[in-house]
Amino acid sequence: MVVATNLGFPYVGAKRELKKSVEAFWSGKISSDELKTAYQKIQETNWNVQKEQGIQHIPSGEFTLYDRVLDTAQQFNVIPTRYQHIQDPLQQFFAMGRGIQKPATATSEKVDVPAQEMKKWFDTNYHFIVPEFEPTQEFKLQAPRAVEQYKTAKALGIETRPVIVGPVTFLHLGKTAKGFEEFDTLSLLPKLLPVYIELLNQLQAAGAEWVQIDEPALIFDLPANVKSAFEEAYKTIKAATSIKTLVAAYFGRVEDNISGLLPYVNAIHLDLVRAPEELDTVLPLLNKDQVLSLGLVDGRNIWINNLGNSIKLAQKAVAALGSDRVFIAPSCSLAHAPFSTVFEKKIAEKNPELLSWLAFSVEKTKEIVTIATAVNQGLDAVKDTLDANAAALESRRTSAQTSNPQVRERASKIPAADWKRPDVFQVREKAQAEKLKLPLFPTTTIGSFPQNKEIRVARQKFNKGELSAADYDAFIKGQMKFMVDFQERIGLDVFVHGEPERNDMVEHFGHLLHGYDFTENGWVVSYGSRCVKPPVIFGDVSRRGPMTIDETVYAQSLTKKPMKGMLTGPVTMMKWSFVRDDITLNEVCTQIGLALRDEVVDLESAGIPCIQVDEPAIREGLPIRRADWDAYLEWSVACFRLSTSGVRNETQIHTHMCYSDFNDIFDAIAALDADVITIENSKSDEKLLKIFATKKYLNAIGPGTYDIHSPRVPSVEEMSQKVSDMLKFIPKELLWINPDCGLKTRGWPETEAALINMIEVTKRFRAQYA
Repeated sequence: MVVATNLGFPYVGAKRELKKSVEAFWSGKISSDELKTAYQKIQETNWNVQKEQGIQHIPSGEFTLYDRVLDTAQQFNVIPTRYQHIQDPLQQFFAMGRGIQKPATATSEKVDVPAQEMKKWFDTNYHFIVPEFEPTQEFKLQAPRAVEQYKTAKALGIETRPVIVGPVTFLHLGKTAKGFEEFDTLSLLPKLLPVYIELLNQLQAAGAEWVQIDEPALIFDLPANVKSAFEEAYKTIKAATSIKTLVAAYFGRVEDNISGLLPYVNAIHLDLVRAPEELDTVLPLLNKDQVLSLGLVDGRNIWINNLGNSIKLAQKAVAALGSDRVFIAPSCSLAHAPFSTVFEKKIAEKNPELLSWLAFSVEKTKEIVTIATAVNQGLDAVKDTLDANAAALESRRTSAQTSNPQVRERASKIPAADWKRPDVFQVREKAQAEKLKLPLFPTTTIGSFPQNKEIRVARQKFNKGELSAADYDAFIKGQMKFMVDFQERIGLDVFVHGEPERNDMVEHFGHLLHGYDFTENGWVVSYGSRCVKPPVIFGDVSRRGPMTIDETVYAQSLTKKPMKGMLTGPVTMMKWSFVRDDITLNEVCTQIGLALRDEVVDLESAGIPCIQVDEPAIREGLPIRRADWDAYLEWSVACFRLSTSGVRNETQIHTHMCYSDFNDIFDAIAALDADVITIENSKSDEKLLKIFATKKYLNAIGPGTYDIHSPRVPSVEEMSQKVSDMLKFIPKELLWINPDCGLKTRGWPETEAALINMIEVTKRFRAQYA
């Protein structure tokens, strides 16, 4: 019989219970034992929910308190030297993920270590902690999470399939530890494999029949040595273990990357949402005993599955392999989707048609089970479900909510001149210098300032109708005045209004655009305990009216310093939403670009001299395979330029990008033609900066001087060293000084202390170069 399986579930909990518990632990409100009780309750709930829906292979081991790759590093003793003095494993784990800063006490020394580097997880909006390897790295197994979680589930009477990060992906995504000469991390594979074998044998001894080994690196363009590493790894594992292995690849197509490892695994998982054509490619490659896991239900989006199409693909696999050799699964872990639509009361009341088009994680497990049941028992066994699904699909296809003829006509008739600014940067730079009169090493922030409890409570009261619009507006203006006064006091050069009115850089604008709707509980994890609630793009996008004019003009009225208008760019507005899948991404992005263009022009007309259009997602949207890059970069860069090219030379266009590797797409980044680009560089050493020098980038740039994702406050000396490093690659006339990202999630004490240090650093360098 075909088996209904799952690859992962939203570990943050139905209503972000994990986030609340972890942050309570960080603030000292609960103990480590209380944290353990809290997360075990979430685990039990998740396992029971999946069991109740009919999932037969329920995942365990994928639950994490911060990041699965970080879990893997710690449990294999991949702990950089700077954290090894932290004796408590839990404190050490969080220090690696987010840094730690504690003053000396009578009984303990001062602790001040930054977090490890954080990067995007493939092309998702999730971030993982990059493991650091030493050439002489010694691995050992300590407190493996997969074993603990498998045993916990078993004690509850729930049989699960343990999930671990695969050895090749773990090494391939890592980097050389600081202080060591660069080396190939895959050279450590022979030393790592015995520890993996030990882990697999522990899982089998505990009673596990199957283990899911996640190897998403299989979807990369891989050189021969990495392909060989996959073959070596699984040949070695097969020779030393007898537990059944399912190797899971997802987020793209594997092509020929699996050929070396395929003879040595019991099952392979394919993402047939991203690469449906690979079913025909892989079926003939399987031996008579191997199982194929079909990733038929989209684990990354929130739209209902076309059950009829999925059942046909499953039937095709069963016809080739037999029902005992087919698993039905989501395309990837459901941790990238919200928990359940059952909490979406507002959409159910105001737009039931839209709700009928949505499926979150719980609903996706139902879809998986429906597909498996249809294949096992016939279509009549699930006729009512299939009829309802077909009706909802037809409703979405024909609904007036999804199409706006005026928007589509405008997008089809964009003049050629609207796709770029009329003059080059060197001409614009002179006009901007004359208007802005900024000093050497201009200082700014990325946009947001801390959102304290007072702001969150006021927003909640306003949304519930407990605070009038007039009172809320007065409150927000008071917060903006406080933030502008703060910037005056510490001596920044280009100001921001602080964004107290914004709950999220995408959701805020979505409320001001046609074609968007919003969930109440559609949370997904971005990094650590940080969760986001992406808007839903269900229809054609256009501006309802001016979006940021009032607050930005008010903030500018409070100071003579230049104020930046703050917008989120078209690619990020699309990428960080649950985007519709019934038209192309290019079409969606162009519609958003036109809406933002109108806002940029209005900001300039209102007297705002600088406008920042953030595009942190443009790199993460890059297709995994290089063969697909050019087409994506052509339209994504064009959409950014469409949104920013309607202004005069003297208006300074900024953009911001975070946690991106620009080396491989530098020409596209330069083609954005922003006057000032700010980037995350605080945890990336010099590697991001070298390319700007090598390629002779001529526009202004502000690499981040410190990491805002950590609560620690860097010293003046630490930031001075960062700026010195920047000046090795960037001409002083083009260098801006700024944090590496927005400050929304930070507290005011560390924000003020870090920015004061940053300003002091700037003063020193201005004096040095005077």
